[in-house]
Amino acid sequence: MRRLIAKYPFSWARIVSDLLSPPMVWAVLALPIALRDADSTGEAVLWTLVYVALVCLLPLGYIGYMVHRGRITDMHMQVRQQRLRPLAVSVVCTGIAWGVLRLLGAPAIVQHLGLITLVQIALMALITYVWQISFHTVSISGATVAAGALFGLLPALLTLPLVVLVGAARLKLKRHTPAQVVAGALVGGLIPLVVFFTFTLM
Repeated sequence: MRRLIAKYPFSWARIVSDLLSPPMVWAVLALPIALRDADSTGEAVLWTLVYVALVCLLPLGYIGYMVHRGRITDMHMQVRQQRLRPLAVSVVCTGIAWGVLRLLGAPAIVQHLGLITLVQIALMALITYVWQISFHTVSISGATVAAGALFGLLPALLTLPLVVLVGAARLKLKRHTPAQVVAGALVGGLIPLVVFFTFTLM
């Protein structure tokens, strides 16, 4: 136990990183988006479960397995090269989720969530081949912009401080440079805008 505590010391930055990790952010965002246009609460729960199971739980299970096997140092994948295979698994799982949501006739906005997540992960995978961008700031920034686009300015303003908090946490843990944190926030915020703008014009 002492060795585990020494390796993963208790700190506000670690708590923030764990609670606002990309799978957690995506999972929390899924239900209110599904409820927005669903015909019933039951339908919204169904779309959310499909999304969370494929986008969040399956990739997390794979990462946990790789950590257990000693192939990855920790759940946050500190080493850039260790991120590539889990990212490939996440791209496949998220692509399946997007396809399943389309086949099941989920509301367009839920399908857009799947597409946004897919684009986020695919871009993170491409960037990770050459550089270690912050996944945490990509996801929380994307969630903030999506909240503003779908629910108005107030939700976006309420979640905006979380972008700063997550960025500060990643810097405190020395997992990223300031450039990697800022780049993550910019990339994450741009993707929902592009997806929503594209489908609004179609």
